[in-house]
Amino acid sequence: MANKRNYQKELEITLSNLKDSVPTLLLHSCCAPCSSYVLEYLSQYFRITVFYYNPNIYPPAEYEKRVEEQQRLIHELPARYPISFCQGVYDSDRFYELTRGMEQFPEGGERCFTCYEMRLLAAVTKAKELHCDYFTTTLSISPLKNADKLNQIGEKLALEYGVPYLNSDFKKKNGYQRSIELSHLYGLYRQDYCGCVFSARQRELRK
Repeated sequence: MANKRNYQKELEITLSNLKDSVPTLLLHSCCAPCSSYVLEYLSQYFRITVFYYNPNIYPPAEYEKRVEEQQRLIHELPARYPISFCQGVYDSDRFYELTRGMEQFPEGGERCFTCYEMRLLAAVTKAKELHCDYFTTTLSISPLKNADKLNQIGEKLALEYGVPYLNSDFKKKNGYQRSIELSHLYGLYRQDYCGCVFSARQRELRK
């Protein structure tokens, strides 16, 4: 049985090898709260472009609210190196097309993995367009997201597109707890469901 990879340790090795260079990073973000710790952490090493591409989010008003909070956080968060913002297209039809037939799948399974890949594909495409040195996503900060699957997808896309993926598991080293603290500090809107209509329905069933 293969040893489970420690993505946080892999990230730390990558950061230590940067030495005095300050590379560029395309950071896919799902929302301001999840990005808070990641930005605090990685802005010490990279010039970051936050790429907000989340066509899975429902309804449109929720999407707009999360966009506004993401931009506000970037404006207010102190950072060693600049953080810029890039908004992707809200093509929700694409999400429903890719997940057709998976409507009844449980949260955290194949439907979510399809959503991971949709967003990471957009991220690596944008990273290549902007000539970024690396790309990654904030998604692994959530205890509900599969870091192994995220890193597997990221590594596959890195090989296909020629942009290195920054392996990570941001929930480690109290990253998730720190994101909660920063959310309180900046008064960020914290949603109580992942974002898609299917997770919203499950939230209502739990209630």
